[in-house]
Amino acid sequence: MEFVFIFLTGIVATTLGTVAGGGGLISLPMMLLLGMPIHSAIGANKVSNTVSSFSSFFHLLKAKKISMKECYWIIPISITGGLSGGFIATLLSPKHLYIIAIILLIVALVTSMIGKRNFTGGNTLKPNKVSIPGLYGIGIYDGLFGPGQGTLMLYLFAYLRIDYIKAVGYVRFATFSSCIGAATMYIASGKILWGLTLSLLCGSVIGAQIGVRVAEKIKPSYMKPILRVVTLALIVQVFVENIL
Repeated sequence: MEFVFIFLTGIVATTLGTVAGGGGLISLPMMLLLGMPIHSAIGANKVSNTVSSFSSFFHLLKAKKISMKECYWIIPISITGGLSGGFIATLLSPKHLYIIAIILLIVALVTSMIGKRNFTGGNTLKPNKVSIPGLYGIGIYDGLFGPGQGTLMLYLFAYLRIDYIKAVGYVRFATFSSCIGAATMYIASGKILWGLTLSLLCGSVIGAQIGVRVAEKIKPSYMKPILRVVTLALIVQVFVENIL
């Protein structure tokens, strides 16, 4: 029965994660509730996200909503970030991971509140002094913990004035890249519970396809409020369940 719960969790979590980030708000607590150790739960997310994020990215690439020319350089940065985060995670206690997550999410929320930039402007994504350290830092966070990674990256692309549907595609591509690195570290450390992980992966692939189609229909002006709600929910969930 737990395999069915994890499968359904993958569908719901990845649908939300594709649209606004924060899929880990659903998937990570569910896996912990079923008794998975935190490192195994995070590792399951990394493995499933590697496949599901690429499937949604490929859908937008095939539909010509995004261009490979603009985003190929994301791969080495996000993979390196994911590898770095996955390695650091094996050295840190669960409590420290949760504290780092809360701090980063609060910073993202405050930045959103004071910033006026939205998912408009039509800028081309380029490697520069903001995008490179931003993607690398979020890649580290993805390898370290995960929930909120997509949300943080959407904030980054909003700051860079990237159109929303392009931002979704680039978030999924960066997630795919960082998860390759992170998943490698978790698999190598023997943390993966393969039965539950594969159940999550199957549900996540379905959720990714639902989410990317929903994202194509959302108006960019609606995204800042949605992101703020998701961010607040992430902060409350992590704080209540793991810090108190």
